[in-house]
Amino acid sequence: MTVLVVTNDFPPRQGGIETFVRSLCDQLPDVVVYTSREAGDTAYDATLPFPVIRDRTSMLLPTARVTKRAVGLMREHGADRILFGAAAPLGLMGPALRRAGARRIVAMTHGHETWWAGVPGAWRALRRIGDAADTVTTVSSWCADRIAPALSPAAAQRMRRLTPGVDTRRFAPGCGGGQIRKGLGLEGVPVVACVSRLIRRKGQDTLIRAWSRVQKSVPDARLLLVGGGPDREYLEDLAVAVGVADRVVFTGPVPWAEIPPYVDAADVFAMPCRTRRLGLEPEALGIVTLEASATGKPVVVGDSGGAADTVIHGTTGYLVDPYNPAAVAVRIVELLTNPQHSADLGAAGRKWVEADWTWAQSGAVLRDLID
Repeated sequence: MTVLVVTNDFPPRQGGIETFVRSLCDQLPDVVVYTSREAGDTAYDATLPFPVIRDRTSMLLPTARVTKRAVGLMREHGADRILFGAAAPLGLMGPALRRAGARRIVAMTHGHETWWAGVPGAWRALRRIGDAADTVTTVSSWCADRIAPALSPAAAQRMRRLTPGVDTRRFAPGCGGGQIRKGLGLEGVPVVACVSRLIRRKGQDTLIRAWSRVQKSVPDARLLLVGGGPDREYLEDLAVAVGVADRVVFTGPVPWAEIPPYVDAADVFAMPCRTRRLGLEPEALGIVTLEASATGKPVVVGDSGGAADTVIHGTTGYLVDPYNPAAVAVRIVELLTNPQHSADLGAAGRKWVEADWTWAQSGAVLRDLID
């Protein structure tokens, strides 16, 4: 059984979907990846134990040329199973790949397919994708509820949940946070970290707006924003305007392989993610929240899309209103001023991730769907 993975979401490009697709490749017995061009891809691909074929473009689209190339790769590598790393739009190639000999087609969905499900023209395309696939997978119950109405009844019945896992060996208490604190000058102070791209959906601006309230109760607390993104300048200006610039630390981009110690450096992980653009831009899941739980951190997460699936409210952390900085501040202060409560939540979070969010479980689900 050889699986051809067709995707735009693959390292060295960074992101949750990229990590998800890459990690699933390790769970498959024989895999070939067809993906788009990315800076630094030659060096990265040389480290992998399976072949990666890069297209000449920086984004695969379901054109006749790309479809012909995918068919050629199926025949060259003897692949009769197809995994679309993201169903829309590449899943539109499904019928052609089926005619070329694909025995099983699995199309993964994430957050962006939820807006496809609500837009008339895209809705029809998503239905075609679902009909061409043996299974459409979803990362959260919220995503499943939004996508299912756009599919035909038969395709909706074939939907399955396929979630990312967490490597609890990499994300573990004591995995290097002390060194990060030392390097950033954060030794001996309470730290709240948000590890994510700096974009509006992730809610770093809500944390900055909440910080003056946090400071009233915990004067020496620091906010650590880990990651790069288009909102860096906006967030820096906001911190100055709010009067907390000396309490906010920006790390800039951090390679995915080096992320665990930054999570471990925190006392609390917070990402008040929110749904934007009239519901078309939600948080599909938020694997970084589960990685923080695996590292033994209590979490504060915004109530957006499928993010609720990543926290057991009151047990591993808290779900908060991402549009209410005061409410976010209350939960952060509660955790920073009650270390035993925070430790209990963090311990419960790690236990939960070890039991229910492993890559072995995700791999078993995918192998069952693809076989």
